[in-house]
Amino acid sequence: MLPKLWTLLAFTAVASGVCLGGEKRIAPDPEAVIWSMPADIESRDLFYGAGGKEHEPRGSFRFVQEESGGSNPKFTIEDQDGVQWKVKLGEEVRSETAATRLLWAVGYHTDEDYLVPQLHVGDLPRLKRGAKYVESDGSLRNARLERQVKRRERIGYWRWKDHRSGGRELSGLRVMMALLNNWDVKDVNNAVYGDPADPGAKRIYLVSDLGATFGSPGYSFPMSKAKDNLNSYRKSKFIKRQTPEYVSFSAPARPALIRFYEPLSFSRLRMRWIGRRIPRDHAKWIGGLLARLSPRQIGDAFRASGYSAGEVDGFTRVVQERIADLKSL
Repeated sequence: MLPKLWTLLAFTAVASGVCLGGEKRIAPDPEAVIWSMPADIESRDLFYGAGGKEHEPRGSFRFVQEESGGSNPKFTIEDQDGVQWKVKLGEEVRSETAATRLLWAVGYHTDEDYLVPQLHVGDLPRLKRGAKYVESDGSLRNARLERQVKRRERIGYWRWKDHRSGGRELSGLRVMMALLNNWDVKDVNNAVYGDPADPGAKRIYLVSDLGATFGSPGYSFPMSKAKDNLNSYRKSKFIKRQTPEYVSFSAPARPALIRFYEPLSFSRLRMRWIGRRIPRDHAKWIGGLLARLSPRQIGDAFRASGYSAGEVDGFTRVVQERIADLKSL
């Protein structure tokens, strides 16, 4: 019976990783862009992030449609200038907003995310998911808005293992996942963007879902400890093991609780390699870029994400400590 059970679980896990909502897996593209050298690290504005102050959400908004996918409530709105925004609600909005800023600071491509403490949307219907985040006056509290960029369309996803022998930039991205304690590094969270009007344009690879960050290094229970939890983040170990050639990190870690009814618990066991055996000089390289950020810049990433002054200080200290560990390799 046991071999049959494991076979069934393995098949279910594989199936859940292959379907990915019907998205197309994009084969490795040597011309794709995953990182660009930031010439202005010391002056980058981490409060506004990749979109800058000029793209900050403002004005009036109207409801477009609600989405059913994902673990958190989502829907699309449109502003007075015709720009569409994907709204995300729930426990991941603060951690995801901060994570995008730190990745963007050292040259990785990210979505343009903003956290709006109180959002007013015209003609907002009763949401099938997320109704508990709606205030009595119809406003939404703590909404993450992702700007939908013109001439950039999600065309599929990329797989970590297709780039297992990638260069320094891919290694640096793996280190960043460990620095953020991102344990939810499944392939569906990796986006490939292309320009529908220009098939010859270079594709952009990025990690598009960064909500499971700044908590424990692995899936844990209760979920409140697994993400957006300063105490869990502060107590977690960063570097697990190092040799003269390689560095292994704690994140992504094995799930603290393997749930037999959740196939992803097993698939996450296979994700641990993403934080393991990273070339030491690659880890030191990304640490050198991060070290050019000031404490104020790092703090701005958390200030922009709705954290209290005490949380900003706490998260900033842990990030600085981890950067120092990378620099000392």
